[in-house]
Amino acid sequence: MASITNRPLGAGFSATRVLSNLVAQIAIWNDARVTRKALSSLSNRELDDLGLCRGDIDDIAQGRRIG
Repeated sequence: MASITNRPLGAGFSATRVLSNLVAQIAIWNDARVTRKALSSLSNRELDDLGLCRGDIDDIAQGRRIG
């Protein structure tokens, strides 16, 4: 007679957790993409008004602190 158990597939493996992490990573990537696009569309003068330069755009899009 076969028995059914509710054991996880591996050490800490959870399909729900994997899917949740994947969705979170896609959201982070998209937020960075949107931020990069918005900042790139600004003129150098507008960036300067914000205290930024073009070289700061990638750092800001990735959530790294400037200054």
